[in-house]
Amino acid sequence: MPDTDRTEELRQAVLQAVREKTPLQIVAAGSKSFYGRQPRGRILKVDTHQGVINYQPSELVITARAGTLLVAIQQLLAGQGQMLAFEPPDCAGSATLGGTMACGFSGPRRAFAGAARDHMLGCKLLDGHGQLLAFGGEVMKNVAGYDVSRLMVGALGTLGILLEISLKVLPLPEREATRSFAMPLERALRKMADWQSQSLPLSALAYDQGRLYVRLSGTDGAVSAAGAGLGGDVPGDDQLFWENLREKKLRFFDRQVALWRLSVAPQTPELAVAGQWLYDWGGALRWLKTDAPAKEIFAAAAKARGHALQFWGEQRGGQVFQPLPKKLLELHRNLKRAFDPQGVFNPERMYQGC
Repeated sequence: MPDTDRTEELRQAVLQAVREKTPLQIVAAGSKSFYGRQPRGRILKVDTHQGVINYQPSELVITARAGTLLVAIQQLLAGQGQMLAFEPPDCAGSATLGGTMACGFSGPRRAFAGAARDHMLGCKLLDGHGQLLAFGGEVMKNVAGYDVSRLMVGALGTLGILLEISLKVLPLPEREATRSFAMPLERALRKMADWQSQSLPLSALAYDQGRLYVRLSGTDGAVSAAGAGLGGDVPGDDQLFWENLREKKLRFFDRQVALWRLSVAPQTPELAVAGQWLYDWGGALRWLKTDAPAKEIFAAAAKARGHALQFWGEQRGGQVFQPLPKKLLELHRNLKRAFDPQGVFNPERMYQGC
């Protein structure tokens, strides 16, 4: 695995951008360049800032530079019987650790093991002054008050350049198995709620094209007993469905129309927006393929007390993320000014004006 520290080179690039008041488009492998508002600015490549800095399997913590390939980290962990429990997509092997955390992507296990943000223990970054800042650390409880490092998860690089990231890791399950069931959506939502109220070793629940899928993870005995109790069909390759869901390779995820991601309470009834739907996280995450206007989708999400974002699509110059209330938008702008007063980092990648 490459081991290259580019901290000083990146710091000098930031200082130059600040002096010249030139916006920077922070790019690693570019595997998630479709996400967020249209990027702009001079490209600053960060993907060669690589290497695992510290990994002690007994401590369940790994620290690596942000440009390190996610697949390399996952292979290292798997060799010790461990994993990134939030199950991030590896984007055909091109995703980096920094890009993954900047986008905040989590896979099907997120509802049961926590999101990317929940596994962030600490980070080092360059702010808009060219200063090297460190937040958090490498232990589970090390901060009094708000953990600033978690602000960086999902911020799309608008607050600073991630340099190093420390993550909590967990043991791989002894066994995993999948069951599937043909049923209508309304019944599937009830089933998912019922199963989550029981003591079952669940690690994923999804509904696609009239079929409910459940993944069980844990000890061999627990998975066998739960599978026998649930019944259902056993897919030929019970891991392929979850891999294809995580990597957006299911037939549902074509790019012919815009793809939206909506987060709502799991038992929220079907939303009144025309299009095709896929349900993940026990119903809390809903993927929507539609030509409906953004305003209609945002309104439906708000009515359900949730939020929506355009995951991919051609219209990237307007609202891509759920519009924020005035006070919350001002908070975002204040945070942006605090970390990046000259506005050089990925300007307006999330919201206009910040």
